[in-house]
Amino acid sequence: MFNGIFNIPKPMNEKVLAYAPGSPERAELKAALQQLLAQQTEVPMVIAGKEVQGDTTAPMVCPHDHQHELGRYHLGNAFCVEQAISAANEAKPEWAAMSWDCRATVLLKAADLLSTKYRAIVNAATMLNMSKTAYQAEIDSACELIDFWRFNPYYMQIIYGDQPTSQHGVLNYMDHRPLDGFVLALTPFNFTSIAGNLPTAPALMGNTVVWKPASSAVLPAHFIMNILKEAGLPDGVINMVPGSGPVVAPPALDHVDLGGVHFTGSTRVFSTIWLAIGSDIRKYICYPRIVGETGGKNFILAHTSTDIDALATALLRGAFEYQGQKCSAASRAYIPDSIWPQVKQKLLDDTAQARMGDVCDFTNFMGSVIDQNAFTSISEYIDFAKSSPDCEILCGGKCDSTSGYFIEPTIVLTKEPKNKMMVEEIFGPVLTVFVYPEKQYSETLDLCDQTSPYALTGAIFATDRAAIRLAMQKLRYAAGNFYINDKPTGAVVGQQPFGGTRASGTNDKAGSWLNLERWVSPRAIKENFMPSRDFRYPYMAKE
Repeated sequence: MFNGIFNIPKPMNEKVLAYAPGSPERAELKAALQQLLAQQTEVPMVIAGKEVQGDTTAPMVCPHDHQHELGRYHLGNAFCVEQAISAANEAKPEWAAMSWDCRATVLLKAADLLSTKYRAIVNAATMLNMSKTAYQAEIDSACELIDFWRFNPYYMQIIYGDQPTSQHGVLNYMDHRPLDGFVLALTPFNFTSIAGNLPTAPALMGNTVVWKPASSAVLPAHFIMNILKEAGLPDGVINMVPGSGPVVAPPALDHVDLGGVHFTGSTRVFSTIWLAIGSDIRKYICYPRIVGETGGKNFILAHTSTDIDALATALLRGAFEYQGQKCSAASRAYIPDSIWPQVKQKLLDDTAQARMGDVCDFTNFMGSVIDQNAFTSISEYIDFAKSSPDCEILCGGKCDSTSGYFIEPTIVLTKEPKNKMMVEEIFGPVLTVFVYPEKQYSETLDLCDQTSPYALTGAIFATDRAAIRLAMQKLRYAAGNFYINDKPTGAVVGQQPFGGTRASGTNDKAGSWLNLERWVSPRAIKENFMPSRDFRYPYMAKE
């Protein structure tokens, strides 16, 4: 029996590979892309460690070439969900009783496998199935997921080490138990790292999980399950059931053993889940933990003292990297009139050079949006802007789904600061700009804070310290992740814990100990070395 004091040193963030021409990582990634393009991958459900086939399958396609099938995945139904819940419940006692260092080593090994053996294939799957460029895949499906799997065990150690004080004759200690029941993980299409973190973070803390990945991003999820199996994750700890949300989620949400929900996706879906749980809360064995990161209408607000080139670069990257399909993407901007002509020229010149196309062509800056539904929704917003008397399309605006779901990077100028282009989440490559009078900086900060129901990310650009201080004060509740002279995307595990409030979620900060704390149920224990042997207290004695 191991009797050492297990210690996980604080990790370093995974280095982002450059994929420059002639580099070994570029050659390896190109080969992985060709491998996946040339084969048909069949993705089964994984229940109790077994590959399970469903009655029906659905295609996995390249969004930028939607006629190309990468393979097919098996669709789960209510019966499959019941099987997955049973498998999770059966696996839980042994997994929860396993020493925390053993659980930690599973994720630490998974991180090493992803950083080496699986790096190219997971990045390639992310590029092809989600239409990410090589760089966007690298920072997501490689670096961020590796960081989650290395930092979370370190944070777990901190949580378990948080013990109460004791006094003479008494020893107090805290048992950080997993939740009652199973955890349902519902993951989005846009980040492989989130898809890998949402089921594994609760599992690390001793919970067992039913995982429904996004239907438009099943191929990367398939490789995540392969990595976890090779890393030694016991059967039944994480059970993957792909399928339609309205088919897979309700049986799990309705189950009496539901212990928690780990969610990233739309605000509407999350609120619907909360309503479903709350409407019959008495049936559960415990009050389920509900952790969610949802939408955003993220802003960049500039002061006259800003660096023009830095601002224009942040606007372009923040709004158009990964086609604006980041929950943190810049979607609205406030620019003072005195610098707008310079900002406009720089932004339009740079956007004109941002190429869009097949992500296998490494010279492209953008790919396509994820699917037909997204294409239709974003196109409708652009059509609205074209027809609105308050809006002007400065560049972009063309949408073509003939071969792929391509939408040009689009910049809209509005003279109405509460036009729906400034209020509603679009989740696509559309940036709306409001030009404000330079002397109304303070009022514009208030306007920014009050315009949108969301509060996920935001950025202020200024070199004047008083302007920065005022923005930090007035926008304190406008964003859970706030940036000064940087784009509002690109939070790094361990550096910028991620999450927002208002309509943007429960702000439980993925990438820190705060999120892991949500997956435990503490038990305070008092051990008395010198128990009393007489019920009488001294004050009761006679004079």
